[in-house]
Amino acid sequence: MEAFERARLDAYFAKITARFAPDEQITSFLVTHLLSERPSFVRAVAAMSRLRAVLPKPKSITPAAQREVEQAVPVDVLSRELFADSDTALDYFESRAATEEIALLDVGGYFAPSLADVHGRFSGRLIGVIEDTENGHRRYQDLDKLPCPVISVARSPLKDPEDFLVGQSVVFSAEAVMRSRGDILHGRPALVIGFGKLGSSIARLLHAKGVQVTVFDIDPVRRTQALSQGFTVARDRHGALAGAGLVLCATGSVSLRGEDFAHLRNGAYIATVTSSEDELELSGLPDVYTRTMVGDHVTRYQTTGHYFYLANGGNAVNFLHGAGVGPFIFLVQAEILAGIRMFVREDLGPGMHEVSAADRAAIAAAWLSYFNR
Repeated sequence: MEAFERARLDAYFAKITARFAPDEQITSFLVTHLLSERPSFVRAVAAMSRLRAVLPKPKSITPAAQREVEQAVPVDVLSRELFADSDTALDYFESRAATEEIALLDVGGYFAPSLADVHGRFSGRLIGVIEDTENGHRRYQDLDKLPCPVISVARSPLKDPEDFLVGQSVVFSAEAVMRSRGDILHGRPALVIGFGKLGSSIARLLHAKGVQVTVFDIDPVRRTQALSQGFTVARDRHGALAGAGLVLCATGSVSLRGEDFAHLRNGAYIATVTSSEDELELSGLPDVYTRTMVGDHVTRYQTTGHYFYLANGGNAVNFLHGAGVGPFIFLVQAEILAGIRMFVREDLGPGMHEVSAADRAAIAAAWLSYFNR
């Protein structure tokens, strides 16, 4: 990012923080993709709250961005295990923010497993969570009972441009991985598992490239949507896997379990839009498969009479090429900042909440004034 672009971004976030400045500051913990432009967002979060720690997603850390953030805020190691056990999670929050009022800014539902226990036992007060992704939205929504408010921006209309562009980057990177091995998309039927906002975007982009696309989704409503848009909809996952030369996993949960891999067509490529721990049950793959790196970002899995390829170790394939979606990501980040103010100004009860349409309109207007040039 050039210096003038960084200055414009900082000015945009200054405008947003002034617009949504809370009456008082609460403490926050931030899970984020620590990419090259992310320090500006981190500074904005720190301006609106007492930011105690940044927890970068493990597979999406730019070293220069981490070094910049570490000069002002502690950067801690993030893992599912850290917040899977209630005692471990509680010890972490007590060590960083004992007796304080805290908000958790999440990407992917990391805090969900221990949320209820932390809420009940923390020496301070857990005010709530702000969640950025559909995967995380579902993790919180699926809890038996939410102990606090969860503000989700995952289904915001301000996220639609990001979802479309992420879909483009996924298709670009999947094709680049295949071409690095001398293979091409055309003539290779594709299976998209999951027809949510990302999966539908990926399916449409593949179709626009002349690829034959089949969709599989466990949700019957989404299957009807896929049919209405002209896609073939698989009746069962194993049958669909047998015919696919490229499998793109976009569910945010487990797309392929251990027993599914044996049904893959020989030479098929697998790519995901989230981390391997969310999409693929690689630990369930039979031990008879050997793993061999056959390219910088391609692993060949092989047993007698069967082989397939996995892109980027099963992690989000688009991060191989930066996963950039341009300035549109700043719309969603501004909505997260607006969510911080909601915890202070509004009496939110336990449950799922959204940023208001009026606040979204204000964010869009500010964004247009800085980036529609």
